[in-house]
Amino acid sequence: MTGAARPFPFSAVVGQDDAQLALLLAAVDPGIGGVLLRGDKGSAKSTLARGLAALLPAHAPFVELPIGATEDRVVGGLDVGAALGEATTRLKPGLLAAAHGGVLYVDEVNLLADHLVDVLLDAAASGLHHVERDGVSETHPSRFVLVGSMNPEEGELRPQLLDRFGLAVDVKAPRDPAVRAEAVRRRLAHDQAAAPAGTAAAGADRGLAARLAAARPAALPDEVVEFAARLAVAVGAEGLRADLVLCRAAAALAGWGGRARATTADVERVAPLALAHRRRRRPFDPPVLAPEELAAALDQARSDQARSDQDEAPRVQPPSDRIDGHWADVAADALRSPAAPLSLPASRPRAVTGPAVGGVLVGDRAPGPDGPGAVAVAASLRTAASRRSATVTAADLREPVRRRARARCIVLAVDTSGSMGSRRRVESAAGAVLGLLADAYRSRHRVAMVTFRGEGAEVVLAPTASIEVARARLGELPTGGATPLAEGLASALDTARRAASAGDDPLLVVLTDGRATAGAEAVHRSVRAAEEVAAAGVEAVVLDAEDEGGARLGLAPRLAAAMGAPCLPLGHVSAAAVEAAIRAGLDGGR
Repeated sequence: MTGAARPFPFSAVVGQDDAQLALLLAAVDPGIGGVLLRGDKGSAKSTLARGLAALLPAHAPFVELPIGATEDRVVGGLDVGAALGEATTRLKPGLLAAAHGGVLYVDEVNLLADHLVDVLLDAAASGLHHVERDGVSETHPSRFVLVGSMNPEEGELRPQLLDRFGLAVDVKAPRDPAVRAEAVRRRLAHDQAAAPAGTAAAGADRGLAARLAAARPAALPDEVVEFAARLAVAVGAEGLRADLVLCRAAAALAGWGGRARATTADVERVAPLALAHRRRRRPFDPPVLAPEELAAALDQARSDQARSDQDEAPRVQPPSDRIDGHWADVAADALRSPAAPLSLPASRPRAVTGPAVGGVLVGDRAPGPDGPGAVAVAASLRTAASRRSATVTAADLREPVRRRARARCIVLAVDTSGSMGSRRRVESAAGAVLGLLADAYRSRHRVAMVTFRGEGAEVVLAPTASIEVARARLGELPTGGATPLAEGLASALDTARRAASAGDDPLLVVLTDGRATAGAEAVHRSVRAAEEVAAAGVEAVVLDAEDEGGARLGLAPRLAAAMGAPCLPLGHVSAAAVEAAIRAGLDGGR
């Protein structure tokens, strides 16, 4: 086996203490509900997931879910071979069944269809999965460690899904050059090892595997449960899932430490992993919990606990469970512990992959003259059965009808010239962009922003679904100078065309008062540019930002007419007004 095919040892990863601990706790108690690893590319997220699977019993599956997987591929569907060859109707297990006893890894989970994320989280929390397809129902065990990873720059999970991940960790590449050098040395040593089973890292992993096999969640005294509830309230967590995960994770941490009972110190240790993504926050805030906020919440919870029970015994500090890359002592201690059978059985193949077609199945239809692009097996069998035939012929074939969400790319072109009200337009446009991105996880929309001032135009925000990227790029935008409206429209049209070539359905939104003052024949050139938008067939909307006071020139409606687009007067220019106008344009184009 080559070095590339061998999983990198879990114990050899450096600088990711919290992520390693969260994964180990989820393996001790998969009922915690899975682990979400948020971080930049190349920060060892997938390496950690594969390394965890290697700590489970022999032949434990590591199943990687393709982003384009259909619902049938994930949950299971009709067994075509049995239906055609044996004339029997039964279900073929999906990826949830294949992952039983191991690790189910979803890279870029924030890009997975929301209904599939729901299914994964339900199975991860309950350990069972119920399938109903084509009149057949079946319940099968589906107990696995769910690991999702994502890059926040590509968009966030919507809060309802984020909350359902038991633990969440921000995974960042180390900034300390010494730590980075050590990570490189370990990677090179792993790739070059002639006998990997005899390396120090392999020995440490064997120690971790033995310790993990023996670990069981500890008992939870009432005072620990009460402390977890007080801490969740102090942080401002919504719902009761935070309290439950705090308790489960604390019990798993105590069990990982070989102790029979959890303490409030265990709750404090797992609090950053369980609460950061659950605290009440403003729409544009990332799901993080500042150390000072956690410290204040802990102080409040301790104070409340002390007032409620003056006779409470001093808190007992548990043995250190810090995962910090120093594995010699950990492995030695683990090997001294009696091994016990791991409660996660394993009998499935290690890898599951395959092509898939996106979209939710909503029905079936007769194929066109070129034949079916895909076959709806159950519907084809029903057609054959309706004419009392045991043989499916070409005339019986039906093809599936799938529905996919209409992904839009909103290209917002904003006049940032020196005309009156330009600063207000910029601030309103930036606020509208962030407002639209607040639910991009649900709508699958992306937003781009083009500004024009002086002698030209600039794409200040390339198409993105990430609030974090937009907030960083739109913090300070310069204003002033002439109004190169023609150049702004041309740049926005080019951005819209690029979005269309990438598979998005563009909507061009122009925020302007219609004035064009850059160079000779500026007005004529702007009209020609607007006509090019119309000729390109790009859907567009003009938001008239002309000041309400004084004589109105009515230039924006003339520009919209040349563009073949509606013109929406904003009245008072504000972020809310701009966002509402854009949403109206989106609704009108559906």
